[in-house]
Amino acid sequence: MHTVITLLANDLGPSLKSGLGSIGYGLAAIGPGIGIGMIVGNSVQAMARQPEMSGTVRTTMFLGIAFAEALALIGFVLTFI
Repeated sequence: MHTVITLLANDLGPSLKSGLGSIGYGLAAIGPGIGIGMIVGNSVQAMARQPEMSGTVRTTMFLGIAFAEALALIGFVLTFI
């Protein structure tokens, strides 16, 4: 089985690698997408429950979004490596 994969990789070369990279990035983007959705959803709930803390919650939400988006960008960069 390994030899078949090696032969296919040698024959298809760059096109196979770029296709697999795109699939890998698509899979890598699922986690941050779910994470950002959870961050925003829970932040909206927190702001609805305690409107006086909305400024603090919003700041924390944006920090969480930035960290989750950094994971997506790392996945995007790894596509090209």
